[in-house]
Amino acid sequence: MAVAVIDLRVQPFRLLTKAQAAHYCSLRDKKFDAHCPVRPIRMANGELRWDVQDLDRWIDNLKDGTAAGCDADRIVERLG
Repeated sequence: MAVAVIDLRVQPFRLLTKAQAAHYCSLRDKKFDAHCPVRPIRMANGELRWDVQDLDRWIDNLKDGTAAGCDADRIVERLG
């Protein structure tokens, strides 16, 4: 009898903590802060969450070459 092992990883949540979002993007927290332009959502209790769909869109843009890596507008926007 043949036996197969399936490694299935399912992201059960749409909104992720910073650590989860960084892990989802295969980045350490500091690298995530430096490279990811996706803005978090501030929840009613003040906690920040990153939307998986926004992260996916950013990653897709990186693949397409349409992501604006380090342009000045994004840097100013992130500084607030």
